[in-house]
Amino acid sequence: MVPELQKSTVRIQQPERVVGLIRAIKEQGGSKLQVISDFDMTLSRFGCNGRRCPTSHNILDNSHVVSEDGKKKLKDLLHHYYPIEIDPNRTLEEKRPLMVEWWTRAHELLSQQKIQKGDIAQIVRESDVMLRDGFNELFDQLHKYNVPMFIFSAGVGDILEEIIRQANVFYPNVHVVSNYMDFDDSGVLKCFKSPLIHTYNKNNSVLQGTAYFQQLSTRTSIILLGDSMGDLTMADGVPSVENILKIGFLNDKVEERRGKYLDAYDIVLESDETLDVVNGILRYILMET
Repeated sequence: MVPELQKSTVRIQQPERVVGLIRAIKEQGGSKLQVISDFDMTLSRFGCNGRRCPTSHNILDNSHVVSEDGKKKLKDLLHHYYPIEIDPNRTLEEKRPLMVEWWTRAHELLSQQKIQKGDIAQIVRESDVMLRDGFNELFDQLHKYNVPMFIFSAGVGDILEEIIRQANVFYPNVHVVSNYMDFDDSGVLKCFKSPLIHTYNKNNSVLQGTAYFQQLSTRTSIILLGDSMGDLTMADGVPSVENILKIGFLNDKVEERRGKYLDAYDIVLESDETLDVVNGILRYILMET
């Protein structure tokens, strides 16, 4: 059905259930489908040749527009909070307030750096960011079949939109909800707009009442792509979901986190820097029969 599911990076706890889900989504057809995806380390790569690739926040943190002192403070925050974010032994209740603290402090630091709106394109061009192999096919297929792609990111919206733009795949069917910068009249960053979106508050309540939300109410089949436990709630609040297939990228600390990911996601991709499996599933679903 989907040969890519035979890849050695694929782990599935309930194969029959997954096959049933994919079949059901295909039967519903492309007009009922939407894709909801995280961005950093899901659509973008986690690593390349043994080196970590940057997230949209990292791209800013490491760029020439942030002072050495700012860089050091942002790195200190990362070293303090990232282990908390991925700690499998802490509850979401414990993590949530700490994530708000991290994002708020990082955004305050960035807002002190006098970042210019006009520098964003260059910052992205000079970065080591990479989209996963197969991103062209993913975006092209969804565009061709008019399947809405909703990118839900706790990263920096201005940066990730620029990444997609520079990759030439920012099609009209792509909609982004993320943390956006607020620039003053002279184009200097003064703060970040609310609501604040962090790893553990991603759910569709931020969309309720928007025109985009109404447009999606008929899209009752969902393919959800994420790389953290926080991404599992991205479809919460979508009206009348009939089928949802959750695909998780397990990028880091694979052994210790495998069990939790297998319990939570239908398909787990371990240290897989491609979108092969997602593309294979979409090819099967969208192929005219």
